[in-house]
Amino acid sequence: MQKSIWTYAWDIQDVGLPAFLRDVTERAGLNMVSLATSYHAGRFLQPRSPVRKAYFPEDGTVYYRPDPTLWSDASIQPLVARNLEEGGDMLAALCRAREAGGPAVSAWTVCLHNTRLGMLHPGEVTRTAFDDPNYYALCPSSPAARRYVTTLVRDITTGYRPDRLELESPNFMGFAHGYHHEKDGLGLLAEDEFLLSLCFCRHCEARAGRAGVDMPAARAAVRGFIAEACEREIPQARWPDFSERGIDAFEGWPALHELLLWRSEPVTSLLADIREAADPATRIVLVDLPEAWAGGVDLAAAARILDGLLLCAYDRTPVAVSQLARQGRALVGPDGFLGLGYRLFYPEMTGASDLATRVEAAFEVGVDGLNFYNYGLVPARRLDWIASALRSV
Repeated sequence: MQKSIWTYAWDIQDVGLPAFLRDVTERAGLNMVSLATSYHAGRFLQPRSPVRKAYFPEDGTVYYRPDPTLWSDASIQPLVARNLEEGGDMLAALCRAREAGGPAVSAWTVCLHNTRLGMLHPGEVTRTAFDDPNYYALCPSSPAARRYVTTLVRDITTGYRPDRLELESPNFMGFAHGYHHEKDGLGLLAEDEFLLSLCFCRHCEARAGRAGVDMPAARAAVRGFIAEACEREIPQARWPDFSERGIDAFEGWPALHELLLWRSEPVTSLLADIREAADPATRIVLVDLPEAWAGGVDLAAAARILDGLLLCAYDRTPVAVSQLARQGRALVGPDGFLGLGYRLFYPEMTGASDLATRVEAAFEVGVDGLNFYNYGLVPARRLDWIASALRSV
């Protein structure tokens, strides 16, 4: 059973590696650390840190030392965070600690969500039906973006040999995620956000066109629906059953439906390229939500290609956790890896007993791993919630 906690390099640097490892293994009872090796910007409240209470990481940087020979001819290049030079290579430190008997190491790797790179390479980002660039989202159809992600994974797995690598955002990102101070006075519905998330960049136009998708007709349909939504006085659903039916809600618009069926192709093929690029000694898992289809993810295909799935059980009741675990087990099969992720944020998680009931629900179905979010973002006493929950099972 893999029992891990998500964390950032600055968390470890602030408390010190020895104290961090004691917290993880002795206090929380965990046997793995999921360290962010590629990450985006934000403002992070730091209740655990003895040196700060807020941290603003650089946008779109990596927290490891790249091998320059792998990147010599790549158009999209990684940028090493100043944090690494100032505070040390925490991925290397964790791997050394592992060799000395410490916890296993998982490289938590954000793939296509990268505003810094999107601003530098606007021709490689997703674009709406109106050709508006989503700077925070590199496109999985872009050859340059695909090269960036596969090289990133190759670099980390061959250079550091983590036990596991967790893929976050190797897919089409949603319109309502990822940028600073997003403004929406219209009141976008889920169907509107989904339509605004569909990509019509030059790479998708070409790739989908070769697959027989009528992209001009699909674009015209999406533009029309969004234009209508923008003219309404108040939001009104065109597809009230969208949340239940997903892409099948658009069957009455053949070109659009063809595009939606095709969207999983660039994502699935990228996952296959990632698995091929990775060192075979490192297990590769996808971190995602059950609603991953909205980003073009075919979870069944991902489970076949990769070594497993790590599904986020955030804000889910014990009954919903059980349902998610059953769904995940059906996807990965009896021998595939299935992990569930829990967020220790209050009031989403109210205490030790609350976490215990949700963990018990997962164990009743049968899971192979648990991840907890996030070491540096919650008070130290919430590590005791983890230990208590694990003792209960």
